[in-house]
Amino acid sequence: MSVYDYSIKNIEREEIKLEKFKGKVLLIFNSATKCGYTPQYKGIQELYEQYKEKGLEIIDLPCNQFLGQAPGSDEELAGFCQANYHTTFETFAKIEVNGDNAIDLYKYLKDVKPNDEEPGKEDHKPTLIDKLTSSKIKWNFTKFIIDRDGNVYGRYGSKVKPEELAPVIEKLL
Repeated sequence: MSVYDYSIKNIEREEIKLEKFKGKVLLIFNSATKCGYTPQYKGIQELYEQYKEKGLEIIDLPCNQFLGQAPGSDEELAGFCQANYHTTFETFAKIEVNGDNAIDLYKYLKDVKPNDEEPGKEDHKPTLIDKLTSSKIKWNFTKFIIDRDGNVYGRYGSKVKPEELAPVIEKLL
């Protein structure tokens, strides 16, 4: 299995197969527009501008599960990002990352990487105890990096700033 076996929906609610991004390095994150971490959009856009020509793609998946911090329609959320942070990467349809309604992609991501990591320390292999105790996404702006082969390389919590991921992205590009 790899992320290429999954799909997400765009803001028009059309299914997008992630195999479309085969050969790219992906930064996948759950976002919110009314969160203390929302300013991370600026750094994520800067990463995109710096590395898109080398093969980086961004998958922005709004999620309203954390204190309702992603209110509004898919179109409103995408418009907010473009207007306030000048994002040029695509914002996809709102999802759930935890619980019974979590999308299959996030179930897979959490299974492969059940714990947040620090950049440069991605080589920890999850144990059964890790998977049972830590797999929930804890907050908005949890970031996953996927290598060019569709493998989940790392999982980074909200506090990890986008610019801290630049060395990881460079390594995979």
